[in-house]
Amino acid sequence: MRLALFLLMTGLATACTQFPELDATATPGVADAPYPDLLPIDQLLRGSVARATPEVRAGVEARAAALRGRAAALQGPVIDAATRRRMAGGVATR
Repeated sequence: MRLALFLLMTGLATACTQFPELDATATPGVADAPYPDLLPIDQLLRGSVARATPEVRAGVEARAAALRGRAAALQGPVIDAATRRRMAGGVATR
């Protein structure tokens, strides 16, 4: 019974949590913007394809290049050579 009560209270407490890092990512004015119109799917499929502006494209490409750089940096060994040699020696027992 206590466990169920604890889990319930924990669940309720986490439901009230705010996430300021998510709020900071919202574009200014989005909260006040009206909802978009709902359209039939066939009308959406016939519509023109949205194109990115050169500024948006440059921003996305810069972010992608930065992510590729971070991924390349993570490709190295996790354990350096000196530590690997020390670990290969094992643990000395008395």
